This record gives sequence, C-alpha cells and structure tokens, in this order.
Amino acid sequence: MAKNTKHAFTERKYLVTLICVVSLFMMWGVSMTMGDVLNKHFKEVLHISKSKSTLIQFSIFGAYAVMGIPAGLFMKRYGYKYGVLLGLLLFAGGAFLFIPAANAASFTFFRVSLFILACGMATLETVAHPFVASLGSQETSAQRLNFAQGFNGIGGIIGPLIGGYFILKAGQEHSHDLYEVKVVYTVIGCAILLIACGFFFLKIPPIIEHVTLKENGIELAVPDIEVKSGNLKGLFKHRHFAWSILAQFSNVAAQGGTWAFFIIYGVEVMKLSAEKAAYFFALSMVLKTIGRFSGAVLLRYIRPNIFLAIFATGSITMCLIIAQGFGWVSFIALMMLNFFFSVMYPTIYSLGLKDLGSYKQQASSFIVMGVSGGAVFPYLMGLIADHNVATAYYLPIICYSFILLFAIKLSKVKIHT
Repeated sequence: MAKNTKHAFTERKYLVTLICVVSLFMMWGVSMTMGDVLNKHFKEVLHISKSKSTLIQFSIFGAYAVMGIPAGLFMKRYGYKYGVLLGLLLFAGGAFLFIPAANAASFTFFRVSLFILACGMATLETVAHPFVASLGSQETSAQRLNFAQGFNGIGGIIGPLIGGYFILKAGQEHSHDLYEVKVVYTVIGCAILLIACGFFFLKIPPIIEHVTLKENGIELAVPDIEVKSGNLKGLFKHRHFAWSILAQFSNVAAQGGTWAFFIIYGVEVMKLSAEKAAYFFALSMVLKTIGRFSGAVLLRYIRPNIFLAIFATGSITMCLIIAQGFGWVSFIALMMLNFFFSVMYPTIYSLGLKDLGSYKQQASSFIVMGVSGGAVFPYLMGLIADHNVATAYYLPIICYSFILLFAIKLSKVKIHT
C-alpha cells in the first residue's frame, strides 16, 4: 500500500472488538485517578505525611514493573482475549480487598490491595495497547491509541468526581473514616466482574500483524509471518523501541507526580477545600480528554514525533509557571499540564511499537514496565512538597526534556546490527 494512500481508522470486522477494548481504557482511568484522591484522604484519616502518602503511587505503578513481562508472556501464549480476562480478575480481586483493608484501617493493607488491583491494570495495559494498535493499519495506530486513550481521559474525569463527592466531601457522615472508600471499591469490583463476563463471550476476529518494507522507494505494509518470540536480542536491536521505554518511564514519572500533588496544591496554594480541589482535578481531566481526542484528529496531518515534541515543549512551559505559585495563573497552568501531556502515553507507545511486527506483544510488556516511573518520582516530589508543594513541580521538567529529545531524535526507526 503506497504511503500517500488514505488509511482507514479501522476495519469493519474489528469494530465491535475495538469498542469493547476501548471501554477498558475508560475503566482503568477511573481507578488511576481515584488513587490520587486517596492520597489526600489517607493523609487526613490515617495521619501520614505527604511523602508517605505517595507510597500509594509506589504500590500502583510498582505493579507495572512487576507485572509487565508476566502479562506479556501470558498474552503471547493465550492471546489478547485471555490476557484481558486475567487483568480484569486481578483488578476485581484488588478492589474487593479494600473491604478488609478498610475494616483494619491499615495503610499497609490498602497498599497491598492497590498493588493487586494495579497488577490487573498493568495486565490490561500490556494487552490493550498492542490490541488496539493491531485492529487496523499500522499507519493509523497512533490515531487509534490516542482515540482509546481519550476514553481513558473520560475515566480520569469520573474518578475525581466519584472521589470528591463520596470520599472527600466535607460534612457527610463518613468524611473522616474509611467507610465510603470500602463502598466505592466494592461497587468498582462488581462492575469489573460484569465486564469480565461480557468479554468472556466476545468473539474476536483473527488479527494479522504487519511491518513496513521499502520497495522501489515506496513503503509497503506486508504481513509479518516470521516467528520471533523469545528473541529479546533481536527485539532490542530496534533502538527506537529501547528508547521508548525510557521515554515512557519519564512520561509516567512526571504524570504520577503531577496528579499525586494536584489536590494538595489546590488546598495549600489556592486555599480551596479538598472537595473543590478534587472537582478542579476532574476539570483538568476534561482538558486531558480534549487533548487525547484532538490528538486522534491532528495525527492525520502531523507526524507523531513532531506532535510529541510540540506537546513536550508545552509541558515544560506549564511546569515553569506552576512552580512559581502565582495563584490562579499557576493553578490554570497545572490544569493545562494535563492537556499537554495527554497525548504522550499513546504517542510514545505507537512510536515504540512501529515496525516491530510479531515482536509487538513482547515489546508492549517492556513499554508497560516503563510505567514504573510513577512509582518512584512522586516520592521524590513529595520530599520537596513537604516544604513547598509548588517548588516540587520543577522536577517534572527533567522528564519532559528527555521526552522532547526522544521525539526529535531518538524515536527514528533504526535497527542496530
């Protein structure tokens, strides 16, 4: 197929499957941002410091480092469908463990519950990203991933709204205990089990991976029939893929730190109530969702690496403004930061998976492991935030600077021989 040919967003035979997989993105978006609501609530109810509260992020994102490769191996052996089912069952199991954790009022027990829940999220992400990328032409994979991640943004809006109303709202009967936390996660666990039942009966059409080859100066998308599973040496010869792991690590590190202290920034710098700060957090997720859906459209006209470079520059600028603590100007910049880093996760993913063919499932495991950046970076920001939460936002600039370098130079497809 010639390079200048218009490529369809997906094929009709994949439409139902694409809709079902996209729904997963929304589901783990709810859970991810609920974790940032818990930062504030546990700080108050369990009497822990800002830096210690970020161990929630360590539990969530640390699961990605642990589960990335096992999830990829499971998917490689049993396929996309059973990979999704494994992720959903782990997700539900972790949610239900919130019941005994709340009864014990144990921060450690909550972290174990979140770790199991996040193992489910890591499995789903390992499966869902190459799954979506494979449901159509490789040339439109970045569009599909940004579109799917747009629904992740919708889930990110719902999470703070649920957390703000049911958990952080002042004056309600259980605003100073863990009862509502238990109820909310029980409902989430039940919803996940229902989704798992639906996925069990879903019929998925056969999927053929493609790679891009050049013939007489024209790029052609051809089926990849070479079996390469287990050949990690061959996989890491693709330098753009190897750099994408570090780029994703940097992206999620910065994102995890941004979200972990958003509500605290609203309370300490803007003097808002925790509930109102949570609603502004939800508003920032609206901006993130707009960014994702905009990305799905704009990527038809702008090369993914250039697109990523523009948004990385915007993120650096926003962090500089946030760190000044200029009142509403800085708080609006904090919300806009969600817009600018909105496209990074799916775009880095698609750039990392480009031209990998049957390596794609293995590669997905390693890129998902990059999400572990969110496990360590919030704690480092927390050490600064214990003294000044605004100043802590200088740290993500390091991450966005590397992403800018990846976009400009390191994302070019290059195989080291």
